[in-house]
Amino acid sequence: MKRNKMLMTALGLGAAYLMRNKESRDKLKGQFNDFAGSTKSSGNSHSAAANNKKGGLLTSFFN
Repeated sequence: MKRNKMLMTALGLGAAYLMRNKESRDKLKGQFNDFAGSTKSSGNSHSAAANNKKGGLLTSFFN
């Protein structure tokens, strides 16, 4: 119970920090997009290009 409360507090503080700090949001967004791009196979480059054109994995959350 106490562990869950601490986890939720840390998650809330991290979210509050990201809401206020644009550089951190952009850095985190870039890291997620890089990770999503690295997990795709190289044979599926058309899909990766389409995803980058749309703005990436977390664009809807951070814009």
